[in-house]
Amino acid sequence: MAKSIHSMIRVLDEDRSVDFYNKTFGLAVADRLDFETFTLVYMSNAESEFELELTINKGRTEAYNLGDGYGHLAVSVSDLDGEHTRISGLGFTTGKIVEFNRDGGLLARFFFVTDPDGYRIEVLQRHGRFK
Repeated sequence: MAKSIHSMIRVLDEDRSVDFYNKTFGLAVADRLDFETFTLVYMSNAESEFELELTINKGRTEAYNLGDGYGHLAVSVSDLDGEHTRISGLGFTTGKIVEFNRDGGLLARFFFVTDPDGYRIEVLQRHGRFK
């Protein structure tokens, strides 16, 4: 069976992105691989072996066009309300908390936060299938 190990996003400013993912989700740099034309930064935390790979293309000065194909990354937290308050208090762009019901029951509670490059990250309350 295949095992998911990382997801990659292209970012413009390494320091700004590392700071964002550290402050919002407690991700720390697990490895950094520097090459002539690009740098790869792998970030993770103790909650999961899954890593976020930041790719920084050297010399790039313009923002990436995310197009209409990018969806989102998702993380789960034990205290959604507390995390919404904390992340909003850090000055990052967050959406409102949404309750998503199905067949008369709660399917999910979540909000989105936008990273410095425009990627949206869904923050879900740990519940049901979203552990």
